[in-house]
Amino acid sequence: MNEVLSQDEIDQLLTTMSNGAPADALDEFKPEKETRKIKIYDFKRPDKFSKEQIRTISIMHETFGRLTSTSLSAQLRSMVHVRLASVDQLTYEEFIRSIPTPTTLAVINMDPLKGNAILEIDPSITFRIIEHLFGWSDKNPIESAKPANRDLTDIEQSVMEGIIVRILANMREAWTQVIDLRPRLGQIETNPQFAQIVPPTEMVVLVTLETTIGNEEGMLNFCIPYLTIEPIISKLSSQFWFSSVRRNSTTQYLNTLKEKLSDVDMDVVAEIGSINLPIRDVLSLQVGDVVRLSNTKVGDPLVLSVGNKKKFYCQPGIVGKKMAVQVIEKIDNGDSDEFEELSVEGDESYE
Repeated sequence: MNEVLSQDEIDQLLTTMSNGAPADALDEFKPEKETRKIKIYDFKRPDKFSKEQIRTISIMHETFGRLTSTSLSAQLRSMVHVRLASVDQLTYEEFIRSIPTPTTLAVINMDPLKGNAILEIDPSITFRIIEHLFGWSDKNPIESAKPANRDLTDIEQSVMEGIIVRILANMREAWTQVIDLRPRLGQIETNPQFAQIVPPTEMVVLVTLETTIGNEEGMLNFCIPYLTIEPIISKLSSQFWFSSVRRNSTTQYLNTLKEKLSDVDMDVVAEIGSINLPIRDVLSLQVGDVVRLSNTKVGDPLVLSVGNKKKFYCQPGIVGKKMAVQVIEKIDNGDSDEFEELSVEGDESYE
């Protein structure tokens, strides 16, 4: 197959030949063959989540991190920063092997989704939280004890249950754009081998959040099996996410706008009839002149206009010593404006 040289390569070749370069030097001007990019695929751990789904999960848990930072800072009375570090997919066995023993493993029921998830809190973060709740302060001159390589006591486990419940409330709020998640704490384990929620080869999505409490740093891991999240996998797309956000925002703005418009004063006019007159007749009108309304008959209902729109038919009358009109029928003008909600009972009067 003949190879085609570019114009730059032809110019360089002619320059080299004119300078008397050896023939071997001409080989370097041969165009490089395009190499195919090959992606290694491991059939033992197939990818279950697309890049777009991973990106959506990242957005959700960035919100979760901000909410958790605020709630824990208020509860611990210390600066807490929870920031999304990464979102990866791996096998459940790889996740179990990556976490220390002992650690704080919370088995989470992901109602209404089927199955469970795992919330793992690094021991350094666990014991720092317990120290703060037991009275330790960042301003305390006494240094914090190093995390003990031991299981939690009954009291410490009870304390952590309250913290995890608060964290799960933030998780529910972060997931609200996708599903009305109601996560519940099932049990707390310290040995990863006792938290086998799915087979070891099952794919999971691992959300890792960097957590800083004072000067102590650690990780908070949220492991969700693919089998658990599969029913809503189609909702984990940027299109669904942003359309859901826009829909909720529109409803919120609509309610606010209706509330503001409810206090706006509108001109309401009862019109007996109308007629077209030439300008010379209008200029010659005097007190006592009678203008005949050719399109209006005695007994015809009046038209009640709101602003510049005709909205109702009404009939004139008197309420006390004041003239009034009674609405008898709504004019169907085909408007479908969402902001326009004028509901009037049949015997309501306007003075």
